[in-house]
Amino acid sequence: MTEEKPHILLVEDEMHLARGICFNLEMEGYRVSHVESGEEALERLAYDRFALIILDVMLPGMDGFAVCERIRTMDSRVPVLILTARSDEGARITGLKSGADDYLTKPFSLNEFLLRVGGMLRRSAWYRPEPVEEAYRFGDNEVFLLSYHARTAQGEIDLTELEVKMLSLFFQREGEAISRRDILENVWGYTSDTETRTLDNFIVRLRKYFEPNPAKPIYFQTVRGLGYRFSRKGSEVAM
Repeated sequence: MTEEKPHILLVEDEMHLARGICFNLEMEGYRVSHVESGEEALERLAYDRFALIILDVMLPGMDGFAVCERIRTMDSRVPVLILTARSDEGARITGLKSGADDYLTKPFSLNEFLLRVGGMLRRSAWYRPEPVEEAYRFGDNEVFLLSYHARTAQGEIDLTELEVKMLSLFFQREGEAISRRDILENVWGYTSDTETRTLDNFIVRLRKYFEPNPAKPIYFQTVRGLGYRFSRKGSEVAM
């Protein structure tokens, strides 16, 4: 089986620089996705998993420090490398406090950049524990919450921290109808009704992973007017 290439998200609005970074990372064997704003980056993180995020500070709208703080509420483990033209100590400290793992000042050496990327990817791999704990099983699925891993009919997948939090909530309250507000409080830590679309998108992802037919879910059921319910046994319910 061919080993999957590490998937890197580049958040950079300077197109000339972004094209050069993407080209060199791809030449090193990485898979790269590029967005130009922090808002786009957060939207991608709601759908995709990345091995590394390379994040510019000076972005249109939300700056890189604010984006990094938001990333850390979504996934505490993904490595973040901040790029900035500011070389002062205050900016570096701000970047590290926001949750970044490393900091590189523009202009930078290509060799140093690639070495930093390779080193961060290797270090992040050390913290992926093997799935030695007992699996939570339903249907053809096995979920290892402690190791952020799952085996499904579609294959093996790595889970994000938010996905694990949501699955934990559903497993703990199996058979119970859980409101959107309750899920937002327990998984994201806030109750804003404007963010329910993000929750619904996560449910779509879980159904894609675990349901035999995502269009007719039997495990992750919609409870109309309230929220969602998980059933380990699986049954089509319309409420």
